[in-house]
Amino acid sequence: MLKKLPIGIQTFSKIREDNYVYIDKTKEAYELITQYQYVFLSRPRRFGKSLFIDTLHNIFEGKKEYFEGLYIYDRWNWDDTYPVIKIAFGGSRSAKELISGLFSILRDNGRRLGVQTGIEDDYAVSFKELIYQVYAKYNKKVVVLIDEYDKPILDNLDQIEVAYENREILKRLYTEIKNSDQYIRFTFLTGVSKFSKASIFSGLNMLKDITLEPEFGNICGYTQHDLTTTFREYLEGVNLEEIRQWYNGYNFLKDYLYNPFDILNFIDSNFRFRNYWFSTGMPAFLIKLLESRQYFLPDLSSIVVDEKLLDSFDIDNLDIEVILFQSGYLTIKEVEKTPFNTIQYRLYFPNREVTESFHDYVIQYFTGEKNPSKHKTPMYIALREGDIEKFMKAVKGLFFSIGYSIYRRSEVSRYEGFYVSMLYAYLQGMGYEVRVEEETNRGRIDMVMIIDDKVYIFEFKVDGKTGEALRQIKEKGYKDKYAGKGKEIYLVGMEFDSKEKNIVNYEWELCA
Repeated sequence: MLKKLPIGIQTFSKIREDNYVYIDKTKEAYELITQYQYVFLSRPRRFGKSLFIDTLHNIFEGKKEYFEGLYIYDRWNWDDTYPVIKIAFGGSRSAKELISGLFSILRDNGRRLGVQTGIEDDYAVSFKELIYQVYAKYNKKVVVLIDEYDKPILDNLDQIEVAYENREILKRLYTEIKNSDQYIRFTFLTGVSKFSKASIFSGLNMLKDITLEPEFGNICGYTQHDLTTTFREYLEGVNLEEIRQWYNGYNFLKDYLYNPFDILNFIDSNFRFRNYWFSTGMPAFLIKLLESRQYFLPDLSSIVVDEKLLDSFDIDNLDIEVILFQSGYLTIKEVEKTPFNTIQYRLYFPNREVTESFHDYVIQYFTGEKNPSKHKTPMYIALREGDIEKFMKAVKGLFFSIGYSIYRRSEVSRYEGFYVSMLYAYLQGMGYEVRVEEETNRGRIDMVMIIDDKVYIFEFKVDGKTGEALRQIKEKGYKDKYAGKGKEIYLVGMEFDSKEKNIVNYEWELCA
């Protein structure tokens, strides 16, 4: 009989007691707790951080019976137990709610561990006192586990003053960890984001950040090996390559990974390909940030960032690329060394689920269109058939409909890149390969889309000269890069007018 699927279960003991599937992460746990004292890990939501935290909790409390058959079982001294203080943040929409919640969490820990701090007027002092009282009672150093350390900030980026207040509250709380160093055996913090040390971690400058340490790259998530072994019987008859394209692709400098939430729900839903992870919620502030910054969406296909990726998230300077990476909408494609011996990262969308869902969400927000397929389907059919006239009719219909829904509402619709960004979002949402700023030896192609046996080479101009777009494609020989590959090559020049808010001219040619 197959083991049950642990959908939504973050309690390690329940998984082991009730015969749920468990992917062994105790090797990483063992290496962490034997090598380091203060550790930080950033991973996207629904990636298994809470389960890993609870696994550590059970290890330190010596629950040996749950670990039989796992890597750590015959390596850890189960008689050497430690008291554990565990903090897991819930929702808080004000500083008052956060402080009240903190006191409740500290009291709960005190009751579980059999101590009372007696301090109710200062959350930070109460936390420090709790650590000391636990240490004094058990005569053992204390383990501190903090799950979603950044949730009170991230949940309030739509009300920035609250986010600022909560940041200062957390900064003061975490400073007490360093102040209690002599009483602490191990500290582990997880979250979605990595705030800069200056903004929240100034009191924890001894943290070891393992977010992009290759040794711990697989600490959360499922590998391809997991699918072909542990989940083999669950996936009988399913095309594994199609699953890989839909859900694999997250990279934290070791193996390419699946988000567990996707795989478990895919199996549980009788192998229906859907956006399981994405549908659990995209931060509204992120889309508003794209709008306010007038972000050129095609740039998302060719992002290169330096090591700020590790350490630059801050309320005072919200970096779109960093947020997209840390939230799981972008991941690492390549690691490159610069001529100056520094590291930079090339980012991309991890898989089909995120690519299609992200762009559909953008379309819905910017156009007001609740059903992107209304325009996407005619475009898709036209491109598969090689019918450029039908494609252009669909594109014009798209921008005509946008004119009635958001031009008055949104400032972003007034900048030139809006038109290309919207078309790019629709094309990306079709699930086929779209390349932006494709390099040739004579220049950069604005956009290339490959559908089956057809290659579409697009050049866009806004408020330019008639015929300029197609002329550039031909003069620079953009088609040569795809010649001789047995595909039909369509050269498509599209010219937009910012006053008309639509295409005013297009020309195209079919090359053998």
